[in-house]
Amino acid sequence: MAGNTKDYYEVLGIKRGASDDEIKKAYRKLARKFHPDLNPGDKTAEEQFKQLQEAYDVLSEAENRKLYDQYGENWRAVKAGAGVPPPGWEGAQRTAGGPPPGGFDFSDFDFSSFGGPGGFDFGDLFGRPGRSARRSSRGRDVEAELELSLEEAHRGGRRTLQLQAAEACPTCNGTGEKDNKPCPTCGGAGQVLKPKTIEVNIPAGVRDGSTIRLAGQGGAALNGAQPGDLYLHIRLRPHPVFIVRGDDLEVELPIAPWEAVLGAKVEAPTIDGKVELTVPPGAQSGQRLRLRGQGLNKRKGGRGDEYVRLKIVVPKEVSADERKLFEELKQTSRFDPRKLK
Repeated sequence: MAGNTKDYYEVLGIKRGASDDEIKKAYRKLARKFHPDLNPGDKTAEEQFKQLQEAYDVLSEAENRKLYDQYGENWRAVKAGAGVPPPGWEGAQRTAGGPPPGGFDFSDFDFSSFGGPGGFDFGDLFGRPGRSARRSSRGRDVEAELELSLEEAHRGGRRTLQLQAAEACPTCNGTGEKDNKPCPTCGGAGQVLKPKTIEVNIPAGVRDGSTIRLAGQGGAALNGAQPGDLYLHIRLRPHPVFIVRGDDLEVELPIAPWEAVLGAKVEAPTIDGKVELTVPPGAQSGQRLRLRGQGLNKRKGGRGDEYVRLKIVVPKEVSADERKLFEELKQTSRFDPRKLK
């Protein structure tokens, strides 16, 4: 791997031949360890968590993993149908330090394969007059996949995206020719690329699979015609703690045997922080308790619920005093779980 590019297998601490289940287990284990909510103010843990998400996003998808194994850091360009980028091309290289200078941050994007015969035309994406752009007065619409954390989708907010925008070539004034020859500056395209930053408003309560339209942010058109639109298809990353069930969230909460028997007040995680939860006496493993209104924000207002699934955990090791108490309980109790109806 060149430059500062991370080896995704090393990030997850797994071998290249790891199974899908091993990849998922490694991600969930490390994500719990480095999750920002569990390491407030720890920038190192935050960066490690981002790298874990990046690695999992690639290796958990069979097609992406296959391309990554074969092409390394250039896999995204190959997937888009552009082939292996030539030396010095920075548009699709993924680096640990963030987006390439003036280019797309491909950590968030997975561009769909579209265009005329032969596959993806990068002229359509970056605004150069590619095959299909030359045939239309309006700029081409561009579709991309934007990955969000569950927290970002829940709370919404603004996201800064970096891309390359097309402008009329200053040498040929957009004609593509200079002295009856292809323009030496733009190569006959009529346009040159300039860095551009756009702000995306992510509405609170956006869901996996929904689409955000950015009018006029797609492919540029020739002769000052209307540019196309950029369509961002939302994809939510797997969360190390919560499982999404529509508007609701589900989380597993370990409790001690005596808390299950006697009842207890314990802390339970929610997407907005920890809250106090009352475990009723006689609680059973697998029992679900509802936290009303602690689920995800809804686009039209209101919130879903959170369901806390209890898991009774017994100690693997006990002290002499604890063993004595369990022995006394064994002699005293008439409880037999195998005779329950």
